[in-house]
Amino acid sequence: MKKTIIFKENDQFTIKADFHETNRSYAPAIIYIHGGGLLWGDREDLSEEMIQLYTNNGFALFSIDYRLAPRSTLSDILEDVQDSLLWLVNEGPQQFSIDPSRIAVVGSSAGGFLALCTGMFTHKPRAIVSFYGYGDISAPWALEPSKFYCEKDIVSMEIAKSAVSDQIITNATVDERFLLYLYARQSGHWIQEVTGLNPSLHKEELLKFCPIHHVTKEFPPTLLLHGTNDVDVPYEQSVFMRAALVKEGVSAKLITIPNGEHVFEKDFANPVVQKALHQVIDFLQLHLAE
Repeated sequence: MKKTIIFKENDQFTIKADFHETNRSYAPAIIYIHGGGLLWGDREDLSEEMIQLYTNNGFALFSIDYRLAPRSTLSDILEDVQDSLLWLVNEGPQQFSIDPSRIAVVGSSAGGFLALCTGMFTHKPRAIVSFYGYGDISAPWALEPSKFYCEKDIVSMEIAKSAVSDQIITNATVDERFLLYLYARQSGHWIQEVTGLNPSLHKEELLKFCPIHHVTKEFPPTLLLHGTNDVDVPYEQSVFMRAALVKEGVSAKLITIPNGEHVFEKDFANPVVQKALHQVIDFLQLHLAE
């Protein structure tokens, strides 16, 4: 059963989350963060198969919206993610049968990046799962024009910016925003669009948003999943993130999907994908145990 709640609002915006119940009382909970390059997406981007994967295995699921760039910056987005975690800890148990001491954060792509960023929070989750996320937005893959996207029809700045309004938005469809993302990746302006920082002038400030540079021994146990044929986020981003975690003694594992593409779990019935998803459940059950 799904219940939609508002976990944050003011006179300019309202941010919602969908709570998917499980049949277990006082259940461990998962915050799910959608992808979309920080420019589009919403809390309903999770497939029914993935929702059932978590809830059928005894996890309550809390799928969140967050403010989207470029009207809102990465600082705003991370504040929303942090506030969702605090809401679930402080308010969640009053509305749902969950254990606020057993919360994991799971995210895909840009959501995987945001999930990894929760390891830098003061109030951290118990565990993190990153599906084809990234730990370093100061690296060339993020700052330079994408070879893959440059092979597509070039999008002009005028067309890209026509998708942007002055209003704060907390969800958008891929149809509404993909041309903006395409322009940003083709021009090499993506990180500037989502952070509001010029990377060449604000390198140190940009590093603050890179989990790979802020791993400590207190970082939560982390599971990374990535396909070797990912043309959007390089597979190496998960390889490097795992290495940084292991170096600090953090429990970290990388599940490699051979020839896997971005959003590989869409091929839900594929035995390789099924095996990986079972490992996700095993990881969460291990680290969210009572």
